[in-house]
Amino acid sequence: MSSENEEKKGVEKVIPNPLERLLDKITINTIGKIIPSFVTPNMMTSFGAIGGAIGIVCAFLAKIHPLFLIGSCFGVCAHLVCDNLDGHIARKKNMMSKSGAYYDLLTDILHLTYLLIGLAFCEAINIKIVIFLVPVYALIIFTSMNEIHYLNKFSFPTLGPSETHLFFLALLIGSMITGCRPLFNFKGVDIRFGDIVAVIGGIPMYIEMIRLQVTVFLRIRKQDNEDKAE
Repeated sequence: MSSENEEKKGVEKVIPNPLERLLDKITINTIGKIIPSFVTPNMMTSFGAIGGAIGIVCAFLAKIHPLFLIGSCFGVCAHLVCDNLDGHIARKKNMMSKSGAYYDLLTDILHLTYLLIGLAFCEAINIKIVIFLVPVYALIIFTSMNEIHYLNKFSFPTLGPSETHLFFLALLIGSMITGCRPLFNFKGVDIRFGDIVAVIGGIPMYIEMIRLQVTVFLRIRKQDNEDKAE
């Protein structure tokens, strides 16, 4: 598992999701063809992180006016595109590495976590729902990092980055249209558009998080048994 040859091979990337594969292909065949030759995988990841950071700042500024969420939409799109392209560049230039995969996942979790906090700050989502959502993607990333470390593999979740980013785009656009105002009151609690989207998207994400954790645990245990048998 930890031999020199395996380290050089890089991380095996498994994408079971048709939507993920489709968006990956579209991105590579359009923007991917005009990327300057000097751009490295980590540089592309950093571009996505910068775009995501702009989106986070705009989410906080949406407290002043909901139209600042346009900047958050830009950040989500930039992060999604760069998230697809960094892997493409790594494969194309034979620069795949565990450190690159780790850096990619780290920027993912920071972007989505602080974007949720920003959306709670501008009252696009109820803070109680944000508390419910924040651990989900963090645990998915934690599981993926351990899969990379122990199995040298990165399996995209069935509900992966593409669905997550589209989920945020729907939430952001709907929040702008409704002005982050409550749509109705349920037992004394104001319900906003973002709350509805967050709950609808959050429940399957929790299920996927549990499935991924169990799957990776069983694979690691199988690897342990194979190592003991050698």
